[in-house]
Amino acid sequence: MSLTSIDLSPIFLTLKLAGLTTVVLLLVGTPVSWWLSRTQRRWKPAVEAVVALPLVLPPTVLGFYLLLAFGPQGWIGAPWQQLTGSALSFTFTGLVIASVLYSLPFVVQPLQGTFEAIGHKPLEAAACLRASPVDAFFSICVPMAVRGYVTAAVLGFAHTLGEFGVVLMVGGSIPGKTLVLSISIYEHVESLDYATAHALSAGLLAFSFVVLLAVYVVNRRFRYRIA
Repeated sequence: MSLTSIDLSPIFLTLKLAGLTTVVLLLVGTPVSWWLSRTQRRWKPAVEAVVALPLVLPPTVLGFYLLLAFGPQGWIGAPWQQLTGSALSFTFTGLVIASVLYSLPFVVQPLQGTFEAIGHKPLEAAACLRASPVDAFFSICVPMAVRGYVTAAVLGFAHTLGEFGVVLMVGGSIPGKTLVLSISIYEHVESLDYATAHALSAGLLAFSFVVLLAVYVVNRRFRYRIA
């Protein structure tokens, strides 16, 4: 079966959303996970609970409150509209922000576990050699955390590919703007177009399997190198 241009548009939009979301997640998740792996603050469990909340919260609940926050009168949407002159809800930008919040634990938790496994000794050795904390982090911790970064990036990317409830609530179903692959599959099923829904679903299933297989292969090779 050949997919029409209407069917291909959600695929490209989904890949664009997942790629951009993954980049933002790594930039945001690195300092958060580093702080969580090092701090002994009293409120650390509260921060960890907030970060992990999307794991247990129904996507429609998170999407509903994000929709209220992104609206013209929302505490995020109102200043955004004053600053940019455009709305935040039902836009691709809104989808990116919602996706970052929804997939945050899938990036923070692997990185936090990796940073905790590295421990303090490499940083202490770097400090003895008069390396600054920033230099020690990028020259020692980041290379040692490659496995964690690979896992975090793939999990964040794959999780964004499968988003449904959050993106539907925040972005709706606007072709070419917010109509991502998961919503497109749902709409084809609703219209009883099972052939197209099957083609899109099978492609997403195969892609997700290949991505996860690549993660396990890469992690296994890194494990043998370290051993």
